[in-house]
Amino acid sequence: MKKTCLSLLLSIGMLLFLSACQEETPPEPAESSAQEETVALTVWGAEEDEALLQEIFDAFQSRYAGEARFRITYRPQSESSCKDALLGDLEGGPDVFTFADDQVAALAAAGGLDPIENAGAIRSANLSAAVEAASVGGTLYAYPLTADNGYFLYYNKAYFSEEDVESLNRMVEVAAAAGRLVAMDWSSAWYVYAFFGNTGLEIGLNEDGLTNYCTWNSTDGPITGVDVAQAMLDISASPGFSNRTDTAFLEGVRDGLVIAGVSGVWNAVAIQEAWGGNMGAAKLPAYTCRGQQVQMASFSGCKLVGVNAYSKHLQWAARLAEWITSEENQRLRFALRGQGPSNINAAASPEVQASPAIAALLAQSEFSQIQRVGGKFWDPVAEFAGSCARGNPSGASLQAQLDHMVEGVTARS
Repeated sequence: MKKTCLSLLLSIGMLLFLSACQEETPPEPAESSAQEETVALTVWGAEEDEALLQEIFDAFQSRYAGEARFRITYRPQSESSCKDALLGDLEGGPDVFTFADDQVAALAAAGGLDPIENAGAIRSANLSAAVEAASVGGTLYAYPLTADNGYFLYYNKAYFSEEDVESLNRMVEVAAAAGRLVAMDWSSAWYVYAFFGNTGLEIGLNEDGLTNYCTWNSTDGPITGVDVAQAMLDISASPGFSNRTDTAFLEGVRDGLVIAGVSGVWNAVAIQEAWGGNMGAAKLPAYTCRGQQVQMASFSGCKLVGVNAYSKHLQWAARLAEWITSEENQRLRFALRGQGPSNINAAASPEVQASPAIAALLAQSEFSQIQRVGGKFWDPVAEFAGSCARGNPSGASLQAQLDHMVEGVTARS
Protein backbone atom coordinates (compact mmCIF):
# COMPACT_ATOMS: atom_id res chain seq x y z
CA MET A 1 0.00 0.00 0.00
CA LYS A 2 2.85 2.40 0.84
CA LYS A 3 4.51 1.57 -2.48
CA THR A 4 1.28 2.31 -4.32
CA CYS A 5 0.89 5.69 -2.56
CA LEU A 6 4.54 6.50 -3.20
CA SER A 7 4.18 5.66 -6.89
CA LEU A 8 1.05 7.80 -7.10
CA LEU A 9 2.80 10.74 -5.43
CA LEU A 10 5.77 10.41 -7.78
CA SER A 11 3.47 10.30 -10.82
CA ILE A 12 1.61 13.42 -9.68
CA GLY A 13 4.90 15.19 -9.02
CA MET A 14 6.20 14.30 -12.46
CA LEU A 15 3.03 15.64 -14.11
CA LEU A 16 3.30 18.90 -12.15
CA PHE A 17 6.94 19.21 -13.15
CA LEU A 18 6.19 18.64 -16.83
CA SER A 19 3.31 21.11 -16.69
CA ALA A 20 5.57 23.76 -15.18
CA CYS A 21 8.13 23.17 -17.91
CA GLN A 22 5.47 23.54 -20.56
CA GLU A 23 4.36 26.86 -19.05
CA GLU A 24 7.92 28.16 -18.99
CA THR A 25 8.73 27.04 -22.57
CA PRO A 26 5.66 27.24 -24.82
CA PRO A 27 5.73 25.11 -27.95
CA GLU A 28 6.66 26.64 -31.31
CA PRO A 29 3.59 27.64 -33.37
CA ALA A 30 2.59 25.27 -36.11
CA GLU A 31 2.41 28.00 -38.73
CA SER A 32 4.99 28.09 -41.50
CA SER A 33 7.96 30.42 -41.36
CA ALA A 34 6.46 32.41 -44.25
CA GLN A 35 4.06 33.96 -41.75
CA GLU A 36 6.99 35.57 -39.99
CA GLU A 37 8.32 37.14 -43.21
CA THR A 38 7.86 40.88 -43.71
CA VAL A 39 7.48 41.75 -47.38
CA ALA A 40 8.35 45.40 -48.01
CA LEU A 41 7.17 46.63 -51.42
CA THR A 42 7.44 50.12 -52.88
CA VAL A 43 4.97 51.10 -55.59
CA TRP A 44 5.21 54.05 -57.96
CA GLY A 45 1.95 55.35 -59.40
CA ALA A 46 0.27 58.51 -60.65
CA GLU A 47 -0.38 61.11 -57.98
CA GLU A 48 -4.08 61.08 -58.87
CA ASP A 49 -4.25 57.33 -58.21
CA GLU A 50 -3.17 57.41 -54.55
CA ALA A 51 -6.61 56.82 -53.01
CA LEU A 52 -7.42 54.11 -55.56
CA LEU A 53 -4.11 52.32 -55.02
CA GLN A 54 -4.44 52.41 -51.24
CA GLU A 55 -7.81 50.67 -51.57
CA ILE A 56 -6.23 48.08 -53.85
CA PHE A 57 -3.32 47.56 -51.44
CA ASP A 58 -5.71 47.01 -48.51
CA ALA A 59 -7.60 44.35 -50.45
CA PHE A 60 -4.33 42.67 -51.47
CA GLN A 61 -3.15 42.46 -47.87
CA SER A 62 -6.49 41.02 -46.79
CA ARG A 63 -6.37 38.44 -49.56
CA TYR A 64 -2.90 37.21 -48.57
CA ALA A 65 -3.20 37.68 -44.82
CA GLY A 66 -1.50 34.80 -43.05
CA GLU A 67 0.99 34.17 -45.85
CA ALA A 68 3.20 37.17 -45.09
CA ARG A 69 3.29 40.51 -43.34
CA PHE A 70 3.23 43.37 -45.84
CA ARG A 71 4.57 46.88 -45.73
CA ILE A 72 3.48 48.52 -48.98
CA THR A 73 4.74 52.04 -49.59
CA TYR A 74 3.18 54.24 -52.27
CA ARG A 75 5.19 57.03 -53.91
CA PRO A 76 3.82 59.37 -56.59
CA GLN A 77 5.67 59.25 -59.91
CA SER A 78 4.57 60.54 -63.30
CA GLU A 79 3.89 57.65 -65.65
CA SER A 80 5.30 59.61 -68.59
CA SER A 81 8.72 60.06 -66.96
CA CYS A 82 8.87 56.78 -65.03
CA LYS A 83 11.59 55.30 -67.24
CA ASP A 84 14.04 58.11 -66.66
CA ALA A 85 13.48 58.10 -62.91
CA LEU A 86 13.77 54.32 -62.69
CA LEU A 87 16.88 53.92 -64.83
CA GLY A 88 18.64 56.45 -62.62
CA ASP A 89 18.76 53.80 -59.88
CA LEU A 90 17.31 50.44 -60.86
CA GLU A 91 18.55 48.56 -57.83
CA GLY A 92 17.22 51.20 -55.44
CA GLY A 93 14.01 51.71 -57.40
CA PRO A 94 10.44 50.59 -56.69
CA ASP A 95 9.32 46.99 -56.81
CA VAL A 96 6.21 47.79 -58.86
CA PHE A 97 5.60 50.80 -61.07
CA THR A 98 3.10 52.21 -63.56
CA PHE A 99 4.39 53.61 -66.86
CA ALA A 100 3.35 54.56 -70.39
CA ASP A 101 3.80 51.80 -72.97
CA ASP A 102 6.30 53.70 -75.14
CA GLN A 103 8.91 53.09 -72.42
CA VAL A 104 8.68 49.29 -72.36
CA ALA A 105 11.40 48.61 -74.93
CA ALA A 106 13.97 50.80 -73.18
CA LEU A 107 13.14 49.33 -69.76
CA ALA A 108 13.44 45.78 -71.06
CA ALA A 109 16.72 46.55 -72.86
CA ALA A 110 18.15 48.07 -69.68
CA GLY A 111 17.33 44.93 -67.69
CA GLY A 112 14.66 46.63 -65.63
CA LEU A 113 11.95 44.18 -66.71
CA ASP A 114 11.96 40.41 -66.94
CA PRO A 115 9.55 38.50 -69.21
CA ILE A 116 6.20 37.79 -67.51
CA GLU A 117 6.08 34.18 -66.26
CA ASN A 118 2.35 33.56 -66.72
CA ALA A 119 2.25 35.37 -70.05
CA GLY A 120 -0.41 33.08 -71.51
CA ALA A 121 -2.98 33.97 -68.86
CA ILE A 122 -2.24 37.70 -69.13
CA ARG A 123 -2.49 37.62 -72.93
CA SER A 124 -5.83 35.83 -72.93
CA ALA A 125 -7.32 38.21 -70.35
CA ASN A 126 -6.46 41.46 -72.14
CA LEU A 127 -7.18 43.25 -75.41
CA SER A 128 -4.71 42.34 -78.16
CA ALA A 129 -3.66 45.97 -78.70
CA ALA A 130 -2.78 46.29 -75.01
CA VAL A 131 -0.82 43.03 -75.07
CA GLU A 132 1.07 44.25 -78.12
CA ALA A 133 1.85 47.53 -76.36
CA ALA A 134 3.24 45.60 -73.36
CA SER A 135 5.47 43.40 -75.51
CA VAL A 136 8.89 43.66 -77.13
CA GLY A 137 9.67 41.33 -80.01
CA GLY A 138 6.63 39.23 -79.15
CA THR A 139 7.68 38.76 -75.51
CA LEU A 140 5.40 40.12 -72.79
CA TYR A 141 7.32 42.31 -70.33
CA ALA A 142 4.57 44.11 -68.39
CA TYR A 143 0.98 43.81 -67.19
CA PRO A 144 -1.59 45.81 -69.22
CA LEU A 145 -3.53 48.26 -67.03
CA THR A 146 -5.52 50.52 -69.37
CA ALA A 147 -6.22 50.72 -73.09
CA ASP A 148 -7.13 54.39 -73.07
CA ASN A 149 -3.91 56.37 -73.16
CA GLY A 150 -5.08 58.60 -75.98
CA TYR A 151 -6.92 61.88 -76.38
CA PHE A 152 -10.10 63.26 -77.90
CA LEU A 153 -12.40 66.28 -77.60
CA TYR A 154 -14.41 67.36 -74.57
CA TYR A 155 -16.99 70.10 -75.14
CA ASN A 156 -19.77 71.85 -73.27
CA LYS A 157 -23.08 71.22 -75.05
CA ALA A 158 -24.44 74.53 -73.76
CA TYR A 159 -22.15 76.30 -76.25
CA PHE A 160 -21.55 73.90 -79.15
CA SER A 161 -23.74 71.93 -81.53
CA GLU A 162 -22.72 68.57 -82.92
CA GLU A 163 -21.96 70.34 -86.21
CA ASP A 164 -19.73 72.90 -84.46
CA VAL A 165 -17.47 70.26 -82.96
CA GLU A 166 -16.57 68.87 -86.38
CA SER A 167 -14.28 71.88 -86.99
CA LEU A 168 -11.63 73.27 -84.63
CA ASN A 169 -11.66 76.59 -86.47
CA ARG A 170 -15.42 76.89 -85.98
CA MET A 171 -15.07 76.01 -82.31
CA VAL A 172 -12.60 78.79 -81.56
CA GLU A 173 -14.93 81.22 -83.33
CA VAL A 174 -17.84 80.15 -81.12
CA ALA A 175 -15.70 80.35 -77.99
CA ALA A 176 -14.41 83.82 -78.88
CA ALA A 177 -17.96 85.10 -79.46
CA ALA A 178 -18.94 83.79 -76.01
CA GLY A 179 -15.87 85.22 -74.27
CA ARG A 180 -14.72 81.68 -73.53
CA LEU A 181 -11.85 79.39 -74.56
CA VAL A 182 -11.02 76.17 -76.38
CA ALA A 183 -7.88 74.67 -74.82
CA MET A 184 -5.11 72.42 -76.06
CA ASP A 185 -1.63 71.74 -74.73
CA TRP A 186 0.97 72.77 -77.31
CA SER A 187 3.75 72.50 -74.74
CA SER A 188 3.45 68.71 -75.17
CA ALA A 189 4.59 67.12 -78.43
CA TRP A 190 2.20 64.29 -77.62
CA TYR A 191 -0.75 66.55 -78.44
CA VAL A 192 0.98 68.47 -81.24
CA TYR A 193 1.13 65.25 -83.25
CA ALA A 194 -2.60 65.84 -83.83
CA PHE A 195 -1.84 68.44 -86.50
CA PHE A 196 0.74 66.44 -88.46
CA GLY A 197 -0.58 62.89 -88.19
CA ASN A 198 -3.04 62.82 -91.09
CA THR A 199 -1.19 65.09 -93.51
CA GLY A 200 1.17 62.60 -95.14
CA LEU A 201 4.06 64.00 -93.10
CA GLU A 202 5.70 61.28 -91.03
CA ILE A 203 7.38 60.63 -87.69
CA GLY A 204 8.62 57.32 -86.34
CA LEU A 205 11.44 55.18 -84.99
CA ASN A 206 14.39 54.04 -87.04
CA GLU A 207 15.40 50.38 -87.02
CA ASP A 208 17.77 51.00 -84.12
CA GLY A 209 14.71 51.56 -81.91
CA LEU A 210 16.22 54.74 -80.48
CA THR A 211 16.47 57.47 -83.10
CA ASN A 212 13.71 59.07 -85.17
CA TYR A 213 12.95 59.80 -88.78
CA CYS A 214 10.77 62.87 -89.43
CA THR A 215 9.44 64.62 -92.56
CA TRP A 216 7.46 67.35 -90.81
CA ASN A 217 9.54 69.98 -92.61
CA SER A 218 8.82 68.59 -96.06
CA THR A 219 8.29 71.08 -98.89
CA ASP A 220 6.69 68.48 -101.19
CA GLY A 221 3.27 66.86 -101.30
CA PRO A 222 -0.31 68.13 -101.05
CA ILE A 223 0.38 69.49 -97.55
CA THR A 224 3.78 70.82 -96.51
CA GLY A 225 5.22 71.49 -93.10
CA VAL A 226 4.76 75.24 -93.61
CA ASP A 227 1.07 74.64 -94.39
CA VAL A 228 0.61 72.93 -91.01
CA ALA A 229 2.58 75.62 -89.18
CA GLN A 230 0.47 78.37 -90.74
CA ALA A 231 -2.73 76.52 -89.82
CA MET A 232 -1.56 76.37 -86.21
CA LEU A 233 -0.76 80.10 -86.26
CA ASP A 234 -4.26 80.84 -87.59
CA ILE A 235 -5.81 78.92 -84.68
CA SER A 236 -3.58 80.45 -82.02
CA ALA A 237 -4.40 83.95 -83.29
CA SER A 238 -8.04 83.54 -82.23
CA PRO A 239 -9.01 85.02 -78.85
CA GLY A 240 -11.06 81.85 -78.42
CA PHE A 241 -7.97 79.60 -78.24
CA SER A 242 -5.78 78.93 -75.20
CA ASN A 243 -2.53 76.95 -75.05
CA ARG A 244 -2.89 75.23 -71.66
CA THR A 245 -1.41 72.27 -69.88
CA ASP A 246 -3.77 69.48 -68.89
CA THR A 247 -3.89 70.80 -65.32
CA ALA A 248 -4.69 74.34 -66.44
CA PHE A 249 -7.32 72.99 -68.83
CA LEU A 250 -9.14 71.32 -65.96
CA GLU A 251 -8.90 74.47 -63.84
CA GLY A 252 -10.51 76.40 -66.68
CA VAL A 253 -13.29 73.83 -66.97
CA ARG A 254 -14.05 74.20 -63.28
CA ASP A 255 -14.07 78.00 -63.27
CA GLY A 256 -16.20 78.18 -66.42
CA LEU A 257 -13.70 79.89 -68.71
CA VAL A 258 -12.79 76.80 -70.78
CA ILE A 259 -15.75 75.31 -72.66
CA ALA A 260 -13.89 72.73 -74.78
CA GLY A 261 -10.50 71.09 -74.98
CA VAL A 262 -8.37 68.13 -75.93
CA SER A 263 -7.65 65.64 -73.15
CA GLY A 264 -8.15 62.01 -72.16
CA VAL A 265 -10.32 59.75 -70.06
CA TRP A 266 -8.40 60.55 -66.87
CA ASN A 267 -10.32 63.85 -66.70
CA ALA A 268 -13.76 62.39 -67.47
CA VAL A 269 -15.00 62.26 -63.87
CA ALA A 270 -13.88 65.81 -63.06
CA ILE A 271 -15.37 67.25 -66.26
CA GLN A 272 -18.64 65.41 -65.64
CA GLU A 273 -18.77 66.97 -62.18
CA ALA A 274 -18.18 70.44 -63.64
CA TRP A 275 -20.51 70.30 -66.66
CA GLY A 276 -23.04 67.70 -65.59
CA GLY A 277 -25.48 66.81 -68.35
CA ASN A 278 -23.82 69.30 -70.69
CA MET A 279 -20.64 67.25 -70.94
CA GLY A 280 -20.02 66.12 -74.48
CA ALA A 281 -17.20 63.98 -75.86
CA ALA A 282 -16.30 63.29 -79.48
CA LYS A 283 -13.45 62.36 -81.76
CA LEU A 284 -11.06 65.22 -82.49
CA PRO A 285 -12.34 67.78 -85.00
CA ALA A 286 -10.86 68.62 -88.37
CA TYR A 287 -8.88 71.81 -88.88
CA THR A 288 -8.42 74.06 -91.91
CA CYS A 289 -5.07 73.57 -93.63
CA ARG A 290 -4.24 74.84 -97.12
CA GLY A 291 -7.92 75.35 -97.85
CA GLN A 292 -8.94 71.82 -96.92
CA GLN A 293 -10.28 70.08 -93.84
CA VAL A 294 -7.75 67.75 -92.22
CA GLN A 295 -8.96 65.31 -89.59
CA MET A 296 -6.83 65.68 -86.46
CA ALA A 297 -4.83 62.59 -85.53
CA SER A 298 -3.76 61.27 -82.14
CA PHE A 299 -1.22 59.07 -80.46
CA SER A 300 -2.70 56.07 -78.70
CA GLY A 301 -1.27 53.80 -76.10
CA CYS A 302 -1.71 51.96 -72.84
CA LYS A 303 -0.67 52.27 -69.25
CA LEU A 304 1.29 49.29 -68.01
CA VAL A 305 2.43 47.95 -64.65
CA GLY A 306 5.98 46.67 -64.43
CA VAL A 307 7.90 44.60 -61.91
CA ASN A 308 11.47 45.67 -61.23
CA ALA A 309 13.82 42.83 -62.11
CA TYR A 310 15.95 43.88 -59.12
CA SER A 311 13.10 43.56 -56.59
CA LYS A 312 14.06 41.67 -53.44
CA HIS A 313 10.60 40.11 -53.40
CA LEU A 314 10.06 39.27 -57.06
CA GLN A 315 7.24 36.77 -56.55
CA TRP A 316 5.25 39.04 -54.27
CA ALA A 317 5.90 42.04 -56.51
CA ALA A 318 4.55 40.05 -59.46
CA ARG A 319 1.49 39.04 -57.44
CA LEU A 320 0.83 42.65 -56.52
CA ALA A 321 1.25 43.82 -60.14
CA GLU A 322 -1.18 41.17 -61.31
CA TRP A 323 -3.58 42.15 -58.52
CA ILE A 324 -3.47 45.84 -59.48
CA THR A 325 -4.26 44.93 -63.09
CA SER A 326 -6.90 42.28 -62.38
CA GLU A 327 -10.38 42.46 -63.90
CA GLU A 328 -11.90 43.45 -60.55
CA ASN A 329 -9.46 46.28 -59.98
CA GLN A 330 -9.68 47.53 -63.56
CA ARG A 331 -13.44 47.79 -63.02
CA LEU A 332 -12.75 49.70 -59.81
CA ARG A 333 -10.31 51.99 -61.64
CA PHE A 334 -12.97 52.80 -64.21
CA ALA A 335 -15.58 53.48 -61.53
CA LEU A 336 -13.31 55.79 -59.51
CA ARG A 337 -11.05 57.29 -62.17
CA GLY A 338 -12.95 56.80 -65.43
CA GLN A 339 -10.00 55.02 -67.06
CA GLY A 340 -10.69 52.50 -69.80
CA PRO A 341 -9.81 48.88 -69.00
CA SER A 342 -7.46 46.68 -71.01
CA ASN A 343 -9.08 43.59 -69.48
CA ILE A 344 -11.46 42.09 -72.02
CA ASN A 345 -14.30 41.40 -69.59
CA ALA A 346 -14.02 44.75 -67.85
CA ALA A 347 -13.92 46.61 -71.19
CA ALA A 348 -17.07 44.81 -72.33
CA SER A 349 -19.07 45.76 -69.23
CA PRO A 350 -22.22 47.89 -69.77
CA GLU A 351 -20.81 50.67 -67.58
CA VAL A 352 -17.68 51.05 -69.72
CA GLN A 353 -19.57 50.76 -72.98
CA ALA A 354 -21.97 53.52 -71.90
CA SER A 355 -19.17 56.02 -71.10
CA PRO A 356 -19.16 59.07 -73.42
CA ALA A 357 -15.38 59.40 -72.98
CA ILE A 358 -14.71 55.78 -73.93
CA ALA A 359 -17.05 56.09 -76.92
CA ALA A 360 -15.14 59.20 -78.07
CA LEU A 361 -11.82 57.41 -77.65
CA LEU A 362 -13.06 54.51 -79.75
CA ALA A 363 -14.27 56.92 -82.44
CA GLN A 364 -10.86 58.62 -82.47
CA SER A 365 -9.03 55.28 -82.65
CA GLU A 366 -9.63 55.21 -86.41
CA PHE A 367 -7.33 58.22 -86.68
CA SER A 368 -4.71 57.20 -84.12
CA GLN A 369 -1.48 55.24 -84.04
CA ILE A 370 0.51 53.63 -81.24
CA GLN A 371 3.11 56.07 -79.97
CA ARG A 372 6.56 54.87 -80.96
CA VAL A 373 9.08 57.71 -81.00
CA GLY A 374 12.53 58.20 -79.54
CA GLY A 375 13.43 60.56 -76.74
CA LYS A 376 14.66 63.31 -79.08
CA PHE A 377 11.11 63.90 -80.32
CA TRP A 378 9.69 65.79 -77.38
CA ASP A 379 11.64 68.98 -76.75
CA PRO A 380 12.16 70.22 -80.33
CA VAL A 381 8.46 69.76 -81.16
CA ALA A 382 7.37 71.49 -77.95
CA GLU A 383 9.71 74.39 -78.72
CA PHE A 384 8.32 74.78 -82.24
CA ALA A 385 4.69 74.52 -81.14
CA GLY A 386 5.30 76.96 -78.29
CA SER A 387 6.45 79.55 -80.82
CA CYS A 388 3.29 78.95 -82.87
CA ALA A 389 1.14 79.32 -79.76
CA ARG A 390 2.71 82.72 -79.09
CA GLY A 391 2.14 83.86 -82.68
CA ASN A 392 5.74 83.36 -83.85
CA PRO A 393 7.10 86.33 -81.87
CA SER A 394 10.60 86.04 -83.37
CA GLY A 395 9.25 86.49 -86.89
CA ALA A 396 11.61 83.76 -88.06
CA SER A 397 10.85 81.85 -91.23
CA LEU A 398 8.43 78.99 -90.60
CA GLN A 399 10.50 76.74 -92.85
CA ALA A 400 13.64 77.57 -90.89
CA GLN A 401 11.88 76.75 -87.63
CA LEU A 402 10.59 73.47 -89.05
CA ASP A 403 14.07 72.55 -90.29
CA HIS A 404 15.51 73.30 -86.86
CA MET A 405 12.81 71.19 -85.20
CA VAL A 406 13.41 68.20 -87.48
CA GLU A 407 17.17 68.48 -86.98
CA GLY A 408 16.60 68.12 -83.24
CA VAL A 409 14.05 65.32 -83.56
CA THR A 410 16.32 63.22 -85.79
CA ALA A 411 19.55 63.91 -83.89
CA ARG A 412 21.68 60.81 -83.33
CA SER A 413 23.22 61.89 -80.04
